[in-house]
Amino acid sequence: MSLSLPPRNKSPQPPEPGSVIMLTDLRELIKRVSHEQTKNDELLNFLGYALRGFNNINQFLELTPLIASRVTDADGGALILFKGSGQMRLESLHCHENGKMQQRKVRVAIEHAIQQVFTGNTNALDEMMSRYLGADVYLFGTSILVKSAVRGRLYIFSLKQDYVLTQKRETLMRVVANQTAVGIENHELAQELLKKERQDRELEIGAEIQRQLLPRSFPAIPGIEIAARCLTASRVGGDYYDFIPVQKGERWSFVVGDVMGKGVPAGLIMTMTRGMLRAEVLNNHSPAKILEHLNEVMYDDLEKSNRFVTMFYSEYDPKTHVLTYSNAAHTPALLWRSRSRTVHALDTLGALIGLDANSKFEQSSTTLEFGDVVIYYTDGFTEAANAKGDRFDEETFVKPCALPASPPSPPPLSPS
Repeated sequence: MSLSLPPRNKSPQPPEPGSVIMLTDLRELIKRVSHEQTKNDELLNFLGYALRGFNNINQFLELTPLIASRVTDADGGALILFKGSGQMRLESLHCHENGKMQQRKVRVAIEHAIQQVFTGNTNALDEMMSRYLGADVYLFGTSILVKSAVRGRLYIFSLKQDYVLTQKRETLMRVVANQTAVGIENHELAQELLKKERQDRELEIGAEIQRQLLPRSFPAIPGIEIAARCLTASRVGGDYYDFIPVQKGERWSFVVGDVMGKGVPAGLIMTMTRGMLRAEVLNNHSPAKILEHLNEVMYDDLEKSNRFVTMFYSEYDPKTHVLTYSNAAHTPALLWRSRSRTVHALDTLGALIGLDANSKFEQSSTTLEFGDVVIYYTDGFTEAANAKGDRFDEETFVKPCALPASPPSPPPLSPS
């Protein structure tokens, strides 16, 4: 075994010049990469803040091409959105002030490209963009996807001859595009929510107006008692009932009607029907004639709306206790005879109001006795279903009324 010791008092050898250069380059590279990463993080964080904080979608979309071009070190960017009307629009454009691309020329080139392409054809749009911007411009585009549908195209462009779209730059570009898609979707959801809130307010106003049009109290008519209630399937509906004095209360009309359909259209027609019917009642015609005239004046409007009205109209004379009625294809009123404890349907021939302008209506009459009950109702009552889907139906409704039992206290005459 032998050991070799270095000579005493010998200075250490300096490192090779190449090693110093490589170490310096590595430090500069690390510093540059770190700075670029910090810059990109700040830009993307700012875009995220804008997405959360801006109330105006246009403000957010103005930032999109700027951020896209900054994180990819391109000379500029452009955002083109596809509209539902079949049009495309240059939503926002950005060219760096110290770059070689003039924003006005770029805008003209892009608008010319858009005019040559149908909405949604991204390949053709890319081709036209490249053609109008020029062969010396590097162009890259990525789609804006909202719910899997292409809603636009985000572009970056550069005149730098050594420009390279690295994998990282492409990834950052798609991050910006995805943030843009989120911004567009959030804006549309917010608009839908505002629209629904406005509709809800309008429906509530409509429902309140409709409630005001229905009788708020029951008239005091000698010899009878009245009870009524209306529950609509939605906030606004087409069911209607009314008590109308005839000849200053010498007679009283009891009416129930139903507009085919539900919601606001049915509610509007119901309101129109109420006004026209009350005008007809003032003419002091018979029930059949009132329905006939009502059909004539409403026919044109109902035909245009493709809707019809059913109505059971009756008039009661408190002195004679006679109830005269006419039916326009509505569910017949039911008369429960207290003496015989039987149920009878009050019905006459008559078509739907609005079906034929020349429809004729029949009428009939009956005398009410002490304890009799008349029930007016719409098909919403008998067609109501339980949790199993079984309808209540008329048979179930009528059956308990006809069961023998001890005579009750005098029941009221109850339009309901």
